[in-house]
Amino acid sequence: MSNAPSSANAAPRYRPLTFGVTTITVRDGDEGVKYLNAEVPLASFGERMADRLIHWAKATPDETFVAQRQRGADGTLGDWRHVSYAEALDAARHIGQALLDRGLSEHRPVVVLSDNGIDHLLMAMGCIYAGVPFSPASPAYSTISKDYGKLRHVIDTLTPGLIWAEDGDRYGAAIAAVAPSDCEIVLSRNADSASLRERESTPFAELLATQPTPAVDAAQAATGPDTIVKFLFTSGSTKLPKAVINTNRMWCANQEQMRLSMPILMEERPVLIDWLPWNHTFGGNHNVGMVLNNGGTLYIDEGKPTPALIGETLRNLREIAPTMYFNVPTGFEAIANAMKTDDALRKNFLSRVKMFFYAGASLAQPVWESLFESAERELGQRVVMTCGFGMTESSPYGLFVTSPDIQAGDLGLPTPGMEVKLAPSNGKVEIRYKGPNITPGYWRAPDATAEAFDDEGYFCTGDAVTWSDPANPSAGLRFDGRIAEDFKLATGTFVSVGPLRGRVIAGGAPYIQDVVVTGLNRKEVGALVFTTPAVRTLTDLPADAPLADVLQHHAVLQKFQSLVTDLSLTATGSANRVTRLMLLSEPPSIDKGEITDKGSINQRAVLKERDALVQALYDEPAGVTVIKPGVDL
Repeated sequence: MSNAPSSANAAPRYRPLTFGVTTITVRDGDEGVKYLNAEVPLASFGERMADRLIHWAKATPDETFVAQRQRGADGTLGDWRHVSYAEALDAARHIGQALLDRGLSEHRPVVVLSDNGIDHLLMAMGCIYAGVPFSPASPAYSTISKDYGKLRHVIDTLTPGLIWAEDGDRYGAAIAAVAPSDCEIVLSRNADSASLRERESTPFAELLATQPTPAVDAAQAATGPDTIVKFLFTSGSTKLPKAVINTNRMWCANQEQMRLSMPILMEERPVLIDWLPWNHTFGGNHNVGMVLNNGGTLYIDEGKPTPALIGETLRNLREIAPTMYFNVPTGFEAIANAMKTDDALRKNFLSRVKMFFYAGASLAQPVWESLFESAERELGQRVVMTCGFGMTESSPYGLFVTSPDIQAGDLGLPTPGMEVKLAPSNGKVEIRYKGPNITPGYWRAPDATAEAFDDEGYFCTGDAVTWSDPANPSAGLRFDGRIAEDFKLATGTFVSVGPLRGRVIAGGAPYIQDVVVTGLNRKEVGALVFTTPAVRTLTDLPADAPLADVLQHHAVLQKFQSLVTDLSLTATGSANRVTRLMLLSEPPSIDKGEITDKGSINQRAVLKERDALVQALYDEPAGVTVIKPGVDL
């Protein structure tokens, strides 16, 4: 992908943004191994995240820490409710005292069942203040899953002493199914849910009403770098989710690493409007931590990048002007499309935002260009689009790009204080991490912990990378797929799934949600495709027409036949030539492990669960539509 300007005579103009890391040192090891470090050193960092809440409650007591729209009795969202830093600290001390009174600890932690919300954040602050670990479980485990298998795994792994849920109606059935009899249930609302008639519960207001004593402040002072703050579960894309230990040291170090890589955080307090879920490290560690560490303000966006909820996000962005904005590619796509005609959105959203940041998948070229066009139209300059690389085990910030001139797949350079090891593995190069932001391991899983680290103590990510410019290491690294997803064709040719998947998605934008690459022990590469709602716009069918009918419409088949032909013509060999494609009408299943709750496709699980479709993709039995290059349907 190129970010070249439309005019060859003028360099692209960007709203000013400073990049903190632009050069690295490289040290050679044995057997082709290389070690990378940012030349910028890691400054000292705090010992406790709770200290940042205390600091800002004293320095800026009346500044808004978090805001959320109030929901009316009819479910509509109204005006903003603001909670200041002083109010958040006061609530944290009350809640923290209540948790201490119950004897909770790392062996009997708090499990949180909630979407993002003010009560959720206050509960988290209470846990952090008192030194009681908490674990925000994915809402999907309670509200989408039918067997509650992953939620039960969370409960069994952590043995919580308290489960807090925001809404008894929304989470009651899951609580009734999995909560141990000796675990206290605390609810913010709808305690009279029919699902919980047989279960006593405590109002959240009772925790807030608990009077703090010197004991809670002593507990806060007794916490330190090694105190466990939270357990964040991995997405479970290959196995059952693992509980990643998150300590104060990890979180504090990573926040300082972010400041050094993104100097904007030292130039002005961040204002975010954000929906990214707190049960994931991007939303819960990166973004909430960014606001807390730097005395910023977090507006909770109850919209999401889906057709049903994107309207709420757009409404919020017409009202709240962020200084930085984070989203996934589908979210940026919806915003980019809306800004083409929505003057109010374009004016407010772009008024002071200094950088965009995407993660989760590749950002398609048309979306990228559309964002630039809207910014140039409104501001006369572009807003820098950035990206990086990290994971739950790295708190998550690991790498960040070094200039505005990036391409899809660029990862950038290591953040200060984190050493990267590049280790040859199965014909690729695996990236491995070591540093103060890296987890000590998985809770109650010694075997998984031992397996995750190499003999030098580096965390093995399973992700492959390449140099952006082999002659210039400071140009950074590029993503080269997941090592575990790659496979060989029957011819012995190695297929790199990640880059090929990204190429198909980009070529099929905006109609492709995700792709599963096929071909293990076959002679040719194929693809199973999950489409986006935009595919319906290709047809004249009613809006409520079954997806299976939409995918068989001539215009849809023609569009994807053109795509697979283009992919074939631009391929450089059998390893990246897609020779057959099938459109899937059944969405991926979270219960079967085909998709994680954050929307990441599990390639292996889809191939296993849909083996019959893979067979049909190659055998082409009667009644099955297989789209092939140059073959009209």
